[in-house]
Amino acid sequence: MSAMLRRFRDRLLASCPRRWATRILLGLFLLFVCPILLGAVASAETGARTTGSSVGSALGWTHVKDSSGVELSSYMFATDHGSVLHPGNTAVSLVLGLEFAGWKILVTTAIWLIGYALSFQWLNIVSKPLQGVAHSLTGQIATPIMLVTAATIGAFFVAWFVTRGFYAKATMQVVTMVGVAILGPIFLAEPLADVLSSDGLLAEGRDLGISVAAGLNGNGNADPSHSVATMQATLADNFARRPLQVWNYGHVVDEQPACKSAWSAGMSAGNEDRVKNSISSCGDRVAKESVDNPNFEQIATGLLLLLAGTVLLAFGAVLAIKVIRAALDTIYHGLMSIFGFAAGGFVYGPTQTFLVRNMVDGVIAAARMTAFTIFLGVYVLILGDLFRLAGDQVMVVFVIGAIVMIIAILQLGKLSKSLDKGNEWVANRFALAIQGSGGGRASGSGGGTALGMGTMGAGHSMSKMPLLTALGAVSTISNSPATEWLWGRTRSPLRPFSRMERQSQLAQWGFWSSRGVGGPKGYYAQSYLHRPLFEMAAREAAEANGGINTVRGAAAAMQAVADVGGKSTDAWVAMDVIGFRDERIRYNAIRSWEIVDGNTKDWTLANTHLGHVVAGVQRVQDSSLRLIAGNSDPGEVAADLANLQAAAFRYRRSVPAGVTLDGGVANGPEEQFVSAYLAAPTSEAILDLQRVASGVAPTGPLLGTVFENDHLAARRMMGAIGSRQADLVLNSVNDALANPTDQQLLRVARGHISDATITDQALSGAKRTSTNTPTPPAQNSPQRPGWARALDPVGQALN
Repeated sequence: MSAMLRRFRDRLLASCPRRWATRILLGLFLLFVCPILLGAVASAETGARTTGSSVGSALGWTHVKDSSGVELSSYMFATDHGSVLHPGNTAVSLVLGLEFAGWKILVTTAIWLIGYALSFQWLNIVSKPLQGVAHSLTGQIATPIMLVTAATIGAFFVAWFVTRGFYAKATMQVVTMVGVAILGPIFLAEPLADVLSSDGLLAEGRDLGISVAAGLNGNGNADPSHSVATMQATLADNFARRPLQVWNYGHVVDEQPACKSAWSAGMSAGNEDRVKNSISSCGDRVAKESVDNPNFEQIATGLLLLLAGTVLLAFGAVLAIKVIRAALDTIYHGLMSIFGFAAGGFVYGPTQTFLVRNMVDGVIAAARMTAFTIFLGVYVLILGDLFRLAGDQVMVVFVIGAIVMIIAILQLGKLSKSLDKGNEWVANRFALAIQGSGGGRASGSGGGTALGMGTMGAGHSMSKMPLLTALGAVSTISNSPATEWLWGRTRSPLRPFSRMERQSQLAQWGFWSSRGVGGPKGYYAQSYLHRPLFEMAAREAAEANGGINTVRGAAAAMQAVADVGGKSTDAWVAMDVIGFRDERIRYNAIRSWEIVDGNTKDWTLANTHLGHVVAGVQRVQDSSLRLIAGNSDPGEVAADLANLQAAAFRYRRSVPAGVTLDGGVANGPEEQFVSAYLAAPTSEAILDLQRVASGVAPTGPLLGTVFENDHLAARRMMGAIGSRQADLVLNSVNDALANPTDQQLLRVARGHISDATITDQALSGAKRTSTNTPTPPAQNSPQRPGWARALDPVGQALN
């Protein structure tokens, strides 16, 4: 059984990329294992067995309560912990306890985080230090000499506008300077009062949002100071109290008033035995049965609650980050406004725009708080209605609720981006009004972008992605004509192979030879220029013959690159680019091709492609015998066979096809002669046919036949013989590749190649030697011992 499990594991890991398997395992760990381990640690810290799996001491500081006033930190999972006679209950209760501890930490932390962010209690921690910083900064910057200098510069702009005839701009500049002079002392007296005070913009926006959210939940006269606690209680009921009861007892025990009171009292007391007794005494037999019999279904329910609790925590974290970031951004802009009211607001242009943007952001912060709080209220309302209508079907609502919360996280991000864009738009409109309805690039019009707002259009895209901004700058420099001239007239010099491209162009124009520079550099430049051609040829051939990163695909790619004039080195690069990641496959294909090609050059045959086939089959015969002897490897033999197939294809492609004999009449004299020759080819028969085709009288088998003076029939028969022999060679080689373990198939292919060689040598007058002619196979020879076993891996590599 263990061996079967290991094989299943290996197949599972092999069926998907390793990186995806790692991500899946990591996700499962974060969702389930990590919370359970967290619960185990928290449970160990309490050291209390009497309260079951409670981690109350670790969460007591949150003080999150449900609508009945019970703190979530005192919640516990009441169940039977087993004994020596019931070890199964002990094991199940242990797992349930760990799940419960992790779940309670997640849910309690999430609900507390939402309430803490909206309560602004965290702002009290930083308010006094920040106010001290603001007062110190004001004392250093807002000095009389700074004010006089800034006002003088502002007055210069007024004079300039009047001189140029821009009276409207001059008037607006005067009004702006007066407004800054009036508002400046008020703001500089308490720079961060509108932000950090209890009735500032942030607090007012929060209170307005809470009031609207409470109204949506049916409370028309809500007190903002207590509504956060109400929201927390609603979340506690929906995400903690009711789910825990369904998990523990199989249904919501709060539906019975007596059980509701008894359960709340037991939880508040922090005593698991009291909880069990109270459930038993309130008359809920189903709940009592569930407590006494922990089961695996409860474990599965706990895993589902862990997942939902993680999603809730993610929503709470995102909401808290949005709220706290909005507040801290407003504090930052409040500090920056000190520079504007002390000096920058008097100077026309970007400095005035800077002041406007900081002031607008403070106002928009109130809108942010309102929007975020209303957003939370809407989702609390939706989830509350779902739980109320579902009754005991809490698990169904949890699945739907998890989906709703994920959507809420995405929508919260969109809401934040829309508020950012609105902030920039409002600031730009105010700045345009101050600058005379269209300063800067849109002068004279009511629209455009104000001075100092130049990054408004990209403020929420490129400006927040410094890496893309840097890459854009590098691209601009690389594509500049000045850079090309400085780099020796090299186009886009920062691109890879840019200098190689320049060398290829110079070689193409003849500069290399005229300057005495050539050789390898000129060749590699030309090779780079032809790279797209080589890659296209290699890809099309490989995909049509076995596929990318296969032995047959590599041989086909090597042959295709040679077809378009490439070399072995070009094929190596082309195969790497199109996806051949196995370097051994590429190496074997190129090595086999070069060995066969080198052997072919020493032979004299009329058809050079046939010479490649002859050398290829001899190479296969040699490497196969060495493989049986243990002096070769299956990859080398597979590459030799694949190259033999490519050579046979080239040979067949070089021979004309489609010769019609006897005018299409079946089994005519021409067909009979060709069939007889193919069955037993001889030099005398093909030479006599050549004489008749050339208009010379025959001296051999054709003498006294109907073909004696028919040179047209002789030409057709010669063409048919060449075409059919090429077909026999290609088909027999394909059969040998389909089943390399059958030695007889290779022998048949070698016989057809030998017959084709007889015809070629007789017609060309080449002399037969021991090396340029394949040895014809012996009749009825048995298969060599060990052939099938040694060639079996070769067949697997090819097919």
